[in-house]
Amino acid sequence: MEARESVAVGATELAALKRVALDGALGGSVKVSCAGLGDALDASTQTASRRLQRLEDAGLLDRDVVSDGQWVEVTAAGERELRREYEEYHRLFESPSSLRLVGHVTSGMGEGRHYISLSGYMAQFAERLGYEPFAGTLNVELTEGSVRVRPRMSALDAVPIDGWEDDERTFGPATCYAATLVADDERYDPVHIIVPERTHHDESQLEVIAPVKLRDELGLDDGDEVVAEVEAVDR
Repeated sequence: MEARESVAVGATELAALKRVALDGALGGSVKVSCAGLGDALDASTQTASRRLQRLEDAGLLDRDVVSDGQWVEVTAAGERELRREYEEYHRLFESPSSLRLVGHVTSGMGEGRHYISLSGYMAQFAERLGYEPFAGTLNVELTEGSVRVRPRMSALDAVPIDGWEDDERTFGPATCYAATLVADDERYDPVHIIVPERTHHDESQLEVIAPVKLRDELGLDDGDEVVAEVEAVDR
């Protein structure tokens, strides 16, 4: 069940969601009592029940009420909400200087070749990255573990690429994160992970640019494992 945008939840409901997740509801269905949950949240039994009901209404929790309690399980939407909370706290208390993202080379849709070579972008790449990229991107499908880690990349310093327009259309901005690409025992830099504001890719995919064709430079084929070591940079 997905969260419904019409039902908003606040900090008190998220605290209840975190509590039942800690009790095991993130990995499966667990039995809870509203009295016990209320004690854990320093709230009344009735208040705890209302919070669970609201979480269910928002699609963040599945419930099955029985005579002596209720079985609850955090939904996929609820897990995303908890991960969002986690990443915010992570940015508050940790300032990573690097990040390691693992994935496998995959064929892209060919859009990178066109957009990278446009003059409005290429001039900024040369000035801000220190090189003109090869006309194309290396596409990397991240492992499940790296998909979970990827949001931390936004806490690193990065190089902004401004949006621009010509006589026919506008082109969106992008953000570039400095990295080193590792394949087997070979390392190559400079490379940058480019994150366009407008893209067809989801969070499981990286687009990597470099002054050379990385497939040829590192002898890469589809399915080969690569590691992107992302670093903070001085603006």
